[in-house]
Amino acid sequence: MSEIKKIAIIGAGASGLMAAIIAVKEGTEVHLYEQNTKAAKKILASGNGRCNITNTHTSSQDYFGNNPSFVDYSLETFGFSQIQKFCKNMGLLFNVLDDGRAYPLSNEARSVALSFESFALSKGVRFFTDSRINRIEKKGRKFTLFHENLSSEAYDKVLISTGSEAAPQLGGSTSGYTLALSFGHSLIPTYPSLVQLHLNSKVHDKMAGSKIDGAATLYINGKKEQSIHGDLLFTKYGISGFAILDISQQASQSILNYQSVDIGLDLLPKFDRQALSSLLLSMCQNLPHFEIETILSGMLPIKVAHYLLEETKINPNTLASHIHTKMTKQIVSKIKDWRFEVCETHGFKHAEVSGGGINTDEVNEKTMESKLCEGLYFAGEILDIVGRRGGFNFAFAFASGFIAGKELS
Repeated sequence: MSEIKKIAIIGAGASGLMAAIIAVKEGTEVHLYEQNTKAAKKILASGNGRCNITNTHTSSQDYFGNNPSFVDYSLETFGFSQIQKFCKNMGLLFNVLDDGRAYPLSNEARSVALSFESFALSKGVRFFTDSRINRIEKKGRKFTLFHENLSSEAYDKVLISTGSEAAPQLGGSTSGYTLALSFGHSLIPTYPSLVQLHLNSKVHDKMAGSKIDGAATLYINGKKEQSIHGDLLFTKYGISGFAILDISQQASQSILNYQSVDIGLDLLPKFDRQALSSLLLSMCQNLPHFEIETILSGMLPIKVAHYLLEETKINPNTLASHIHTKMTKQIVSKIKDWRFEVCETHGFKHAEVSGGGINTDEVNEKTMESKLCEGLYFAGEILDIVGRRGGFNFAFAFASGFIAGKELS
């Protein structure tokens, strides 16, 4: 069997760059096509400019899709210790936090993008930026790529690592799906993930800008699904914050499936109901001339305190001396479980990643090769795999890119 001479990789993100570095070697040409003017654009914007590269502990429990166990082989083959060693070999050191998240020691995403791009160039990978691939044809055993009415030279193998439609301002698109579908692959419906949520209420916009260290509980069709502790931020459109991003995967998927989605907010999770009721009643008794809104503003942001009281039908200007036990229980009930209907997500433009994608049943998890077309490979977010927040999406992108890169060469 003749040696592979030419390889094309479409998409210069985390998985594409990793695959290119692993695949390129003496006697093999690797051409990396990127629709943006520069590679690694999503890496540059990730983690608020810090780039959460990976996590010390990854397993299929951290991923979602029709078959989350698809990630197992990749992560076992190229897990945390392997990616850390790989990055160290190209001068990129990690800062590992207590919760397992790993960032570049420089604390800048630019370090990650620069290291990968420079290393790829030094190994001989050829970059073709501003090159959006519109079509792929296979004749015999060779692939031809088409972009802007121009055709490429023939390739022996092709990797599609174009990512998803999340963050279109950074180059996210459906182009990879279109290419995959042309080879008979099927698409699991996509949805925004790690994204803010829109609320159907009359008060969220009035509390915009108010931030709370609280907890969010997700209810699907009235059934409690999960609770996440973290910051909550009210916005004009609804609600944001890390706790919301963490529940957004299941919330977004449920909206896609036309299910009823609600969230219950615990604004003071450090207190149980009984302790909080006793504390509030005691404060009202000790400060009888204070308005109840003033007392609550010592626990909650002022705007939140005001509209929470309005929601409980208690006048914010009511003197504390007039607040009795039943009223404190009403207030505490709202503080501990303020329910909101989720009507939509904030969309792909604001999503960090996308759920859904190319059906993993049609891809070999040990090689990343298509089961439908010999010589065609997939890696990263284009597949029906989406991870939790905390470096898990990059972890799979790098691991699947590594597996694909080995097979490409």
